[in-house]
Amino acid sequence: MIEVTSNLAIGDDEFTERMVKASGPGGQHVNKTSNAVELRFPVGASTLPGDVKERLRRLAGSRLTQDDVLVLFSQGSRSLEMNRQDVRERLADLVRKALVRPKARRPTKPTYSSKLKRLEGKSRRSGVKSMRGRPTRED
Repeated sequence: MIEVTSNLAIGDDEFTERMVKASGPGGQHVNKTSNAVELRFPVGASTLPGDVKERLRRLAGSRLTQDDVLVLFSQGSRSLEMNRQDVRERLADLVRKALVRPKARRPTKPTYSSKLKRLEGKSRRSGVKSMRGRPTRED
């Protein structure tokens, strides 16, 4: 079981872990052991609330398959257990981020002084640009 928050946990039956061979150096022993961990978490079939699922899908990005399965992979450590802990912690972090509701944006009106400053800046710029033209003859 993965403890996400004090009142939310993901059960072991909600995701699958697969041990695969890690790439990279490792000597003669590398071809005999499977130290990398691939975690597959079906977002649509999970017990998470609907709005959390939507935010999780957005956060997952390219790690989400077309079958609505979140795939996380860890091979950073030479230890299988450390890779397993790493991938589980990454899933918990993603779900924690998805639990946070984005703050609603309230449109604001520009203040009167900010409007005046903007117009004054525009007129000053207009004056600078008008002085760049050819001089006019005054007879």
